[in-house]
Amino acid sequence: QFVDIKANGPSSIGSDLCLHGFSHVYGLPEHADGLQLRDTRDGEPYRLYNLDVFAYDLYSRLGLYGSVPLLVAHKPDRTLGVFWLNSSETHDNPPTSPQDGQTPPVKRRRVEPQTDVHWLSESGVIDCVVLLGPSPQQLFTQYAQLTGYQALPPLFALGYHQCRWNYDDEADVKAVDAGFDRHGIPYDVIWLDIEHTDGKRYFTWDAALFPEPAGLQRHLEEKKRKLVVISDPHIKVDPDWSLYCEARDGRHFVKNRQGQIYQGSCWPGESSYLDFSSSDTRAWYSRCFGLDKYKGSTPSLFVWNDMNEPSVFDGPEQTMPKDAVHYGGWEHRELHNLYGFYQHMATVEGLITRSGGLERPFVLSRSFFAGSQRLGAIWTGDNVASWEYLRISIPMLLSLSVAGIAFCGADVGGFVQDPEPELLVRWYQAGALQPFFRGHSAKETKRREPWLFGEEVTAVIRTVIQQRYCLLPYWYTVFHQAHTSGLPPLRPLWVEFPREQSTFTVDNQYMIGGALLACPVTEAGVQEVRVLIPESGEVNQPPGNIYTFQCLHDTRRCGCGIKVSVSGLETFIFIGVFSVLVSHCQTYPHIAVE
Repeated sequence: QFVDIKANGPSSIGSDLCLHGFSHVYGLPEHADGLQLRDTRDGEPYRLYNLDVFAYDLYSRLGLYGSVPLLVAHKPDRTLGVFWLNSSETHDNPPTSPQDGQTPPVKRRRVEPQTDVHWLSESGVIDCVVLLGPSPQQLFTQYAQLTGYQALPPLFALGYHQCRWNYDDEADVKAVDAGFDRHGIPYDVIWLDIEHTDGKRYFTWDAALFPEPAGLQRHLEEKKRKLVVISDPHIKVDPDWSLYCEARDGRHFVKNRQGQIYQGSCWPGESSYLDFSSSDTRAWYSRCFGLDKYKGSTPSLFVWNDMNEPSVFDGPEQTMPKDAVHYGGWEHRELHNLYGFYQHMATVEGLITRSGGLERPFVLSRSFFAGSQRLGAIWTGDNVASWEYLRISIPMLLSLSVAGIAFCGADVGGFVQDPEPELLVRWYQAGALQPFFRGHSAKETKRREPWLFGEEVTAVIRTVIQQRYCLLPYWYTVFHQAHTSGLPPLRPLWVEFPREQSTFTVDNQYMIGGALLACPVTEAGVQEVRVLIPESGEVNQPPGNIYTFQCLHDTRRCGCGIKVSVSGLETFIFIGVFSVLVSHCQTYPHIAVE
């Protein structure tokens, strides 16, 4: 029922490249797929088109909430990247050449592996950069020099976040806050979704449910805790609302192809969409976060940009029509994948201005593009409470990290449906070993604050979150490294062990910085975990050794630590209901499990 009027006629562009000698390629987030990109000759290409996809399909090449058109190729002696700077709908087709097992023996010595890369974008210009590395670390620095370094998060943002759609009122927020104190569980941030507003009007509060929002924030701030509220890009069409009138009269809305204000349906009902591609609109939106403008806000209030793909419930593919018109006459098709990036930018600028430039902001965005790392955090959207979604979250976050989006995470426990206690515990263990650590759930789900599943589960989750806080100095250090060098905190094993070919396809374990190896438990009823310990060139052991760690207790109930001897140094692999965490030393000739 949708008709796309191509006012400028056909405008697609493409380019083909051949990466000689490479058979392992990564990147191109966001997709619910493995870390290594698959050969696409047998099906659909990887699509980069930002969309609101509820409970997305797994192992799919279809686009999700954000797009980074960076492909990274790696082999033992070189890492390189291909950055295709284009914000229209883009497809990437990376077929790889046959491996040795498929090549006739007589030809094997003559056939070099290669990856053919075919870029195709709906519109725009050809702007392609090849990053030559040659090391992974140099590649990440080159990409950061091109698109921006990861913003250094404020320390509280690296702690634990508690979120739900929605906490009902001020009393509910205070009760949850008190529950963390009563059960001895540390946390830093509590979140409010759309229901805190007056009829889904952003920058407002429901006067009946949140009559004293500033007082609520002061109550939290006394404990050094913060409040995050949601701010979406759609504005309720309401001529009696001053903010809508300001945006309308200031010409801050996207228009349709007839030149009228574009309207679509979202949470408030009939809505108009702010045109963040305009610097005037971004400046106006930034001023909306000022303490004098945003009534009920305080300096301890931070922001969550959601639905900014943009999501339009009655639009094609639940987004904005491609022939909608932005500032300067640009069609939406030209800059679709940049829409959320521009809102994120305006929100960050608003919080920086609010503090007079004295405090670093924290803003989470669902939609993103190349360069979003310099603005703040992103997450993987509306996942499902299942073991499969827990497993896929690891390669999804590694793909984001490889593409520069370092401050990333997945909703702990799954946004949709109700997790069983074992799955919830395992997800907390995995989330504690990922950059952005937030428990989040939909309003249709049962409440799942950490103390609602019995004392045994509470004790384990408490231990997990406490361990996260013990590692905060380390997390802060590796984020400073990302901020200054571009090297992500979460790293595929091949980044630290570039010559060890056994690591090239591993996406169920990863490095946190250069010192910690993590292997989250993502299967039900597991009592044994197999971990690949790579060869570093300085390690006196067979390359690519796989060690098995076993918990002697009931893994669904205990939170035990298995003591490990590593070259005379004792560390802990937190197993049982925790994930595997190995300290990486200069040498470890053997690992003896007690």
